[in-house]
Amino acid sequence: MPATMQARGSVRPGRVRALVMHLSKAVMTCGLATVVVMGAAATDAAPPAAQKTGNRQLTIVPRLGAARGAAAVGKRSAYLLVYFKDDTHSIYFATSRDGLAFTDVNGGRPILAGRSIADQKGVRDPHITRGPDGAFYMAMTDLHIFGKREGLRTTEWERPEKEYGWGNNRNLLLMKSVDLLHWTLAKVDVSRLFPAYKNAGNAWAPEMIYDPTTRRMMVYFTTRIGNGPNFMVASQADDAFTTLTTVPKKVLEYPRSEVNTIDADITLVGGKYRMFYVAHEKPGSIRQAVSGRVDRGYVYDPRKIDPETVAAEAPNLWRRYGTNTWVLMYDVFGVTPNNMGFAETTDFVTFRNIGRFNDPGSPMKATNFAQPKHGAVMAVTPEEVKRLERYFGGRR
Repeated sequence: MPATMQARGSVRPGRVRALVMHLSKAVMTCGLATVVVMGAAATDAAPPAAQKTGNRQLTIVPRLGAARGAAAVGKRSAYLLVYFKDDTHSIYFATSRDGLAFTDVNGGRPILAGRSIADQKGVRDPHITRGPDGAFYMAMTDLHIFGKREGLRTTEWERPEKEYGWGNNRNLLLMKSVDLLHWTLAKVDVSRLFPAYKNAGNAWAPEMIYDPTTRRMMVYFTTRIGNGPNFMVASQADDAFTTLTTVPKKVLEYPRSEVNTIDADITLVGGKYRMFYVAHEKPGSIRQAVSGRVDRGYVYDPRKIDPETVAAEAPNLWRRYGTNTWVLMYDVFGVTPNNMGFAETTDFVTFRNIGRFNDPGSPMKATNFAQPKHGAVMAVTPEEVKRLERYFGGRR
């Protein structure tokens, strides 16, 4: 957060076409989380008529078909980048077959408009991952930082800044899919769901990782009480990924509680969980902490990790296929225009700077888009890349 199933196609013979539900933004309430229903009822259903070539969006559905299971996924030698942009507060997908050059699947246009899914008519900080069930999980912040300027609200923020701070918001958005095209959507208001967080000032930058102890997806995010310092918490999600089921608890105990800690990214590497996050020390920078458990016990390390000389945030770790090289990606918001930066490591002690997208000498390329913000990279199969490219290219 800045200071920041197969390819869609006709129904196979013998299968019954799912009933298309003509619901336009119908809303069902699930506990204190809101499940949003738009579009078709199942993953075989035809796309909405409005989705013309070059103007397609992901489809929000009320329920999903069965996931294939992680073991059936296949060779994950390609990559999917999810990101957002400040000028649209919407979500974008870019794919890569080599982990170096990324191409936006929709020609640099959003694949999910923030105005269509968020209470604040804007989204930020998207994260995507695959669960052990083979399903895809995506989450983001329900927040538009330019809402007043764009006439989306009459106040600067959703609530008074004096009491709740900069960029205060209420919702996390949770999404789940089995084919990357059809997604369920739930709005989770942490302040209403958990009495202990009734005065929460924000709910920023949600990410997900599988918790082997609970056998659930764990959602972790940044919050604060009122206008106090930001800290990072974790909660268990339900199987449908429509709400949180446990009271959020601190996932990192930073030595100085007055320091803002934000943007955690947790990855299982060699039996240890590595958390990269941002500490707003002077200067602010990306730090690393390690634990044998996913939800707690992270050991503080004071060393700065990113090679940037300007402000960076939103770290995300991913591995190059077939190697022991890991890439740390981060949002370099301290440069104008903003860009994504990258460093590589094999030992998690030394991080080699490989530059920013399209910088001279950098192997990292963004072929048809610019100024991506706060994103995440997930390993996918070449077939999954082709499915996205066919769909957003207007082919089914």
